[in-house]
Amino acid sequence: MGSKVTVVGAGFYGSTTALRLAEYNVFETVVLTDIVEGKPEGIALDINQSRSIEGFETKVVGATTTPEGAGYEATANSDVVVITAGLPRKPGMSRMDLIGVNAGIVRGVAENIAKHSPNAVIIVVSNPLDEMTALAQLATGFPRNRVMGQAGMLDTARFTNFVAEKLGVAVGSVKTLTLGSHGDTMVPVPSRCTVDGQPLSGRLSAEEIDDLVTRTRNGGAEIVALLKTGSAYYAPSAAAARMAKAVIEDAGIVMPVCAWVDGEYGISGVYLGVEAQIGRAGIVKVVETDLSATELAELKVAAEAVRTKQADVQSL
Repeated sequence: MGSKVTVVGAGFYGSTTALRLAEYNVFETVVLTDIVEGKPEGIALDINQSRSIEGFETKVVGATTTPEGAGYEATANSDVVVITAGLPRKPGMSRMDLIGVNAGIVRGVAENIAKHSPNAVIIVVSNPLDEMTALAQLATGFPRNRVMGQAGMLDTARFTNFVAEKLGVAVGSVKTLTLGSHGDTMVPVPSRCTVDGQPLSGRLSAEEIDDLVTRTRNGGAEIVALLKTGSAYYAPSAAAARMAKAVIEDAGIVMPVCAWVDGEYGISGVYLGVEAQIGRAGIVKVVETDLSATELAELKVAAEAVRTKQADVQSL
């Protein structure tokens, strides 16, 4: 049986993720679902018609679903499921403003996925990210290693882009890292940021690095303010698709993701942005990196902020 990935939600984020996954040509089938009747089927038809031009064989299947669970049979036995369902932010909204409405949507999706794909690895991208990842794990009842969230990959990519543009260098020469939460308690790790292998601190002042960190932390809001309707999806979809690819290829690649932390960094019992090895089992292991005392302290603050909010989702 060929490999199968489902993307729940056919908005800009979901449809772009489905397109990227199809173009990788590593899955046999990509299933795209949405509650808007006909939308996922239409997008699937459109993507399939691009196959001969772009040279990929992955088949895209669209399926209209209902909150009650009709239509989910098309997703059955998925190896990986990317949950993009939920409302995006409007200008002036924080990710946390979405928690009430998106909790109901994500819970329903997670329960339907668990019913039809009991062995799937789940990648959550709905906001507020850390809380929705915790909620998806509770709603599916899956082992925690099989539920992760996409945040660090995106935040790191934003940070990398800002550094490259500031210095006028190739993005490929820049390495950055962000941990913590997807939002206010994001923890950039300047000690792990390099340009051509040399410390970033040798190229930029502490003040300049702080400015780029702030821009990274507000990276999503900056785009939301410019778009006025909807939020970012090109970079986010690239991040989610790469994570799904790493799972199906059992790649063992280390990526910054939202993962269950249980003892690492002296932090336990919370979903948090950390580096983790990604493979067929989902999170193979959380990888602890050397942090400065300040960075570690910030990570612990982020953990407690997220823990408080994640406790709230159980009742949502």
